[in-house]
Amino acid sequence: MTTWITVCDTCKLDDWEASGREQKDGEVLAELVEAAAADRADVQTRRVSCLMGCSHGCNVAIQGTDKLNYTLGRFEPGVEAAEAIVDYATLHAESDSGQVPFRQWPQGVKGHFVTRHPPLPKAEAAE
Repeated sequence: MTTWITVCDTCKLDDWEASGREQKDGEVLAELVEAAAADRADVQTRRVSCLMGCSHGCNVAIQGTDKLNYTLGRFEPGVEAAEAIVDYATLHAESDSGQVPFRQWPQGVKGHFVTRHPPLPKAEAAE
């Protein structure tokens, strides 16, 4: 089943304005995540403008239908972070529930989890 990586492309780290960089940190991370996920069959990427986690930037969401979903943050945009995010998303895609045992987490995502969201109830359960 497909897991989606949603990357906030408007995230700016604290030093962004002073750095003189034109590209926002979230845009850089999005490009790197997209490149790292390009050959992964069960992982898709998308960008959004603001995940409302500004104090935790750079932010991503790992989401799958009928699975636990996660928000991760406090990433420095770089190849290692992008690869760890995609590796975790691949494990999420392989999991029936979306839960990945801690011992399997890529080192690059440890310490970056901000929130966990339970799957939405099935339509018949909501009635």
